[in-house]
Amino acid sequence: MRKSRPLCLYLSKSTPATMQRLYALALLSWCSAQVQAKAVFAHFMVGNSAEFSDKEWKNDIQLAQNAHIDGFALNMAHNEMLPATLDKAFEQAEDLDFKLFFSFDYAGNGSWPKQDTIDLMNKYKDHPAYYKYDSKPFMSTFEGATSKDWPDIKKQTDSFFIPDFSSIGPEAAANRTYVDGLFSWAAWPNGPTRMNTSADDAYRHALNGRPYMMPVSPWFYTNMPGFDKNWVWAGDNLWYDRWEEVISFQPEFVQIISWNDYGESHYIGPLHKDGYEAFNRGEAPFNYANNMPHDGWRTFLPYVVDQYKNPNSTIPIKEENVVTWYRLHPASACTTGGTTGNSESQGQVEYKPSEIVHDRIMYSALLNSTADVTVSIGKTKVTGSWDNTPKDGKGIYHGSVPFTQSGEVKVSISRGDKEIASISGEHITSECPKEEKGFQNYNAWVGTSGADGTVAPSTAMCLFSLGTVTFILAREMIML
Repeated sequence: MRKSRPLCLYLSKSTPATMQRLYALALLSWCSAQVQAKAVFAHFMVGNSAEFSDKEWKNDIQLAQNAHIDGFALNMAHNEMLPATLDKAFEQAEDLDFKLFFSFDYAGNGSWPKQDTIDLMNKYKDHPAYYKYDSKPFMSTFEGATSKDWPDIKKQTDSFFIPDFSSIGPEAAANRTYVDGLFSWAAWPNGPTRMNTSADDAYRHALNGRPYMMPVSPWFYTNMPGFDKNWVWAGDNLWYDRWEEVISFQPEFVQIISWNDYGESHYIGPLHKDGYEAFNRGEAPFNYANNMPHDGWRTFLPYVVDQYKNPNSTIPIKEENVVTWYRLHPASACTTGGTTGNSESQGQVEYKPSEIVHDRIMYSALLNSTADVTVSIGKTKVTGSWDNTPKDGKGIYHGSVPFTQSGEVKVSISRGDKEIASISGEHITSECPKEEKGFQNYNAWVGTSGADGTVAPSTAMCLFSLGTVTFILAREMIML
């Protein structure tokens, strides 16, 4: 049975402490395990955190919480368990009331030995920071559909199992009787098109009421010959498009791909220079994540996550901001480095990269009402326009302009003579850096006028109806 959807009331810091305590007491008295809210997770590559300190775990978790992300899906290939960093992760997550769950990678180093999977789950499943659904520890995968071990693993760990078996398709995966739900890896468009929900529709139909975890990703570019990976997928408008689809589709769960997968260029977390080992192991010709921040993609996450969780509510916009992303070189300026648009290895028709990603500057703005957008590239100023606008005039506006010249980029949002928000971004240049060996870097540079997603947390009181009873859930526990 589909869980009832929440209606949230947002309380400012000026709400009297007495009233806050009353709401908290209502939460403690009325809420029960039978009410399960929707959740948003970020795919986290544990192998890139081998050198993480307690402080780094704490910082990344806090950044995720500020973006209203509920937890990390900890991706681990076999022989990549890194017990020291896992202990730090769970300790910091518990202190910060953040959730974690395991996503067993059966593609990276092959299948896990069954007992290793069971032992790791049983070691952490009762930890206060381990995410549970319907009172069961949540367990996921990256592939593993050919393994015969899952029924026994599920039984011995008493898990709620929601794997990614994308390689066999939604129907075959949903027919596995031990599957409680499914996660899809189909987060990118196929070819020079914008994203749609056709894959999500197929999963929902196949699952027939069981939970679905919908994938969301901002970008994809990889050039790692050592892993037989060298392609780019269409991503120009993907971050905007996909969240609009999430809000409309209303899946039970969302997983962002990814928090820190630098080798596939879809990270939204901070850059960690000690997390770049994949570039060496994958024999990448250059490090295409270095000095290419993506923090700006977290700026509007609090808004879209809250809108997803509360589709019938009006989410307040406390600060108007703009985010921009673009590549730093025209497509004709540098060699492709053998990169293709799409990949035959994924069963796709291949294109020239320039047919997949375009020489354009993308921008999204979170606004209370419409405004003008201006983009400057060097000494050239262009009046932009909005390709997508929110239904009621309040929300996220999105558009883009082409770039045909070099120079510093500035994106400005204004109403009349008043500038609301602006970004001075990285230069676009036709010169191909020597450290990139003359290859095109198909990764995106992302900038924001906001605080890189570090929005001060607000208290959200969410109302759930169950029969004739209304439950109040708080995003943050109020100290009594």
